[in-house]
Amino acid sequence: MPKETVLIVDDEESILKLIKYNLENDGYKTAAAASGESALSKAFEITPDIIVLDLMLPGLNGLEVCRLLSKDKRTSHIPILMLTARSDDSDIIEGLEAGADDYITKPFSPKILIARLKTILRRAHKNNPDTSLQTAISIHKIYINLEKHEVTTEGSQVELSFTEFAILTFLCRNPGWVYSRNQIISAVKGENYPVTERSVDVQILGIRKKLKNQGEFLETVRGIGYRMAEAVNET
Repeated sequence: MPKETVLIVDDEESILKLIKYNLENDGYKTAAAASGESALSKAFEITPDIIVLDLMLPGLNGLEVCRLLSKDKRTSHIPILMLTARSDDSDIIEGLEAGADDYITKPFSPKILIARLKTILRRAHKNNPDTSLQTAISIHKIYINLEKHEVTTEGSQVELSFTEFAILTFLCRNPGWVYSRNQIISAVKGENYPVTERSVDVQILGIRKKLKNQGEFLETVRGIGYRMAEAVNET
C-alpha cells in the first residue's frame, strides 16, 4: 500500500535532498519546492497529505506561506511541520500562530523528523470519519463536520489549521470538562510529545479569534487549563 505524499519546501538543496532521500527510503511519495511561491503552486496542484516547510525562504517566506495555506479552504486541512533554524520560543510561537502544527529545529536528525511526521499523520488518520461513527458535533452554534473537516458558526465557515481543528474537536466532544495544557497536548498529539504548554495557549487564542462571538465559550480555568462551556437548553 503506497504511503502518503509529502511536500518538502526548502531553498537549501542539500537539506531538500536529505529529506527527500530519507522519506522515499521509508516509502513516502515526495514533491519538492525551493520557494514560497512554488510551494503554494505545488500544494494547490497535488494537495499533499502533509507539508514540511522551512520558514526561511527567499521571496514569500515560510510564515506567509503558512498563513496563506491555512486560510485557503483547499489546503487548510493539510498539516504543516515547520523547519526553523531558530530555537527561540518567540519564533516557534510565531510559526504556530501562522498555522503550523508542529516544528523541528535545524540541525535535525532525519529519523526524528520522520518520527514527528508519522505521529502527525497517525493523528490525521485517527480523526478520519472512517474510524468513528460520529460525523458531526454541534454546540453553542459551533458546527463541526468531521467528514469534511469543516467548522461553521452561524452559517459562516471558520478556517482552522489542522491542530486548531483537533483541539476544538476534542474540547467540544467533552463540554464542561476541564483539561490541562498537557492533557490537551496528549489528546491531539500523543503522550510525551515535545511541545511547550505555551504553544497550547497560542492555539487556543487563535481558535477564539476565529470563532469570534462563539470564542467566549472556550473558557480558561485559571491555574488548570481550558474547557468548552456546557450547553444549557441549546436548540
